[in-house]
Amino acid sequence: MSKAIRFYKTGGPEVLVYEEVPVQNPATGQARVRNKVIGLNFIDTYHRSGLYPLALPHGLGMEASGVVEAVGKDVENVIPGDRVAYCAGPPGAYSDERVIAADRLVKLPDNISDEDAAAMMLKGLTVWYLIRRTYAVEAGETVLFHAAAGGVGLIACQWLKALGATVIGTVGTEEKAEVAKMHGCDHTIIYTKENFAERVLEITNGQKVPVVFDSVGKDTFRGSLDCLKPRGLMCVFGNGSGPVDAFDLNDLAAPGSLYVTRPTLMTYTAQRKDLVDGADALFNLVGSGKIKIDINQTYHLSDAAQAHYDLEARKTTGSTILMP
Repeated sequence: MSKAIRFYKTGGPEVLVYEEVPVQNPATGQARVRNKVIGLNFIDTYHRSGLYPLALPHGLGMEASGVVEAVGKDVENVIPGDRVAYCAGPPGAYSDERVIAADRLVKLPDNISDEDAAAMMLKGLTVWYLIRRTYAVEAGETVLFHAAAGGVGLIACQWLKALGATVIGTVGTEEKAEVAKMHGCDHTIIYTKENFAERVLEITNGQKVPVVFDSVGKDTFRGSLDCLKPRGLMCVFGNGSGPVDAFDLNDLAAPGSLYVTRPTLMTYTAQRKDLVDGADALFNLVGSGKIKIDINQTYHLSDAAQAHYDLEARKTTGSTILMP
């Protein structure tokens, strides 16, 4: 038996239950992993609330690091004893151990700790697909990244600086502005005090930006469109403030033939080669010191509900991990 977080109905953090669950032997193409460290992500709250529906009851959590305990038939990429990490597959990472498709696992280099791996896999690969695949940011470009002091944001600021880009980031407080600056954000905008669209116009001397990366959603969507150059790309990859309201496609014409996309990590890592390429790029940057993973909150797995309360209340910065 394994200890795990499950939920039987959608709702707030209070619906999370810490209980014993059975763990099966791995079938063909699967591996059983004992989780060492588990990552907390905003998508977990979407599953819990029902925004991203799951068949209930269900486990929760997308990423973790651990050790392979057993493998099923036809598994060639990992063997028992391998240190691994993952950030894809059905939710269920909030557990001591679990069975998962082996092709979703990547081996960890010796210079990547279990803690860093669990704190960065989903967030770091999200940054990878956003700035290297959805829009390949080039040196000299200026981009807008919302929630710059969050787990994804801090990795993004550092990765963008490594590419030679100028980063404009929005944050909620002065304290978070300082955190973002320390991680490479060139210009911070405190959205609770400033109109971020007007500030982007000032910072860019009226030129605006070619791309906006937005995990906030509803509250920032319209203002973000105003920040884009003609033929600019609006990249909505989250719904922190709620889903974007319906809008008229004609609204994209007058500002200059704008583009909008709603990408997901699952799509960009569906092929194993893409998953491995993204993980290799992330591991290389972290291993070289160009990206530092900030783990600013740690909870026991049994306290997952409190971790969700704090995440949704914007009390956290950087990455948060859960310890089984």
